Amino acid sequence: MGISDWPVAERPREKLLANGAESLSDAELLAILLHTGIRGRSALELARDALQRFQSLRRLIAADRSRFCALAGLGPARYALIQAAAEIARRQLGETLSAGPALASPRATRDYLCARLRDLEHEVFCCLYLDNRHRLIRFEPLFRGTIDGASVHPREVVKQALRWNAAAVIAAHNHPSGVPEPSQADEWITQRIKEALALVDIRLLDHIVVGDGGCVSLAERGLLR
Repeated sequence: MGISDWPVAERPREKLLANGAESLSDAELLAILLHTGIRGRSALELARDALQRFQSLRRLIAADRSRFCALAGLGPARYALIQAAAEIARRQLGETLSAGPALASPRATRDYLCARLRDLEHEVFCCLYLDNRHRLIRFEPLFRGTIDGASVHPREVVKQALRWNAAAVIAAHNHPSGVPEPSQADEWITQRIKEALALVDIRLLDHIVVGDGGCVSLAERGLLR
């Protein structure tokens, strides 16, 4: 029996329209994106299989294309659909930062950085370039790999800050280990970037380390003096 044969009140799309998206389970939301099932499996059953295989919605979204497409009923087209939906959510968070003062909403800033960086399997160093009211001008990944003096170049941070006419910068990078505790290398490069930006009268407001369970602010730790 397909979803179209179910009682109207039990169909995911109709439930969403009647009660709002928040009333649906992860599997029901995913089923709406998948839209159709395969022979012998409804879209909701496919969604449940996928969530069981990957253990969570977050891990499903973070899976690479080969792992995603290895599950029966999923393929490149559905992988693209899921990734597009996830990117829309990330960009919506970015618009939240652009619409108002970033520092007045540190949670929005951290949510955005977590959405961007938390599930990456490699380290990425990025910057949020802000205007003089601390609104987001540009999010830009700059370096990939282990964060140390050899891989992060303060001159590139300054170069891009001048390109975007930024008045302030928030730096961020992820720890694929999941532990957001800043290393000595993180503290060292933070000071180098701060000093380089100060030469052109641009403030480094924070350096945020993103892990699996949350973020750590070097400014809140008193390491950005």
